[in-house]
Amino acid sequence: MKKPNDIILKTVTNVAVVIILTFSINLFISGHHNPGGGFIGGLAFVAAIVLLFLVYGIEKVRKNIPLDFKVVAACGVLISVLTGTAGMIFGKPFLYQTFGFVEFPIFGKTELATAVLFDVGVALAVIGTTMTIIMSIGDDR
Repeated sequence: MKKPNDIILKTVTNVAVVIILTFSINLFISGHHNPGGGFIGGLAFVAAIVLLFLVYGIEKVRKNIPLDFKVVAACGVLISVLTGTAGMIFGKPFLYQTFGFVEFPIFGKTELATAVLFDVGVALAVIGTTMTIIMSIGDDR
């Protein structure tokens, strides 16, 4: 049996994955002040991985990304819960947000907020859960 010549498909996929991952990072970062955030950024990240699954196969991608996505989901939930309860330690309500400004050498005055930590947890929880579901469906034969 002749092996298919899918060099164009793989090349276009590699470019598309880079674009999708860049867009997912943009969605994540812009979510603090504009529409976006951890949830949609995580889903866009998963879309890039699913595209790799479709073109290269689940086993090859799993070999190159050796993560247990159940652990990723658990870490994300833990980060989100800890960020939410951190305000309670100081007598504030659950999910209380605080922020401040820090001067960085290259970026200048930059805002740092606890909401970003919460979004990191949400993104990891979404990535871990969605990838676990997709891989379990893909392994079901």
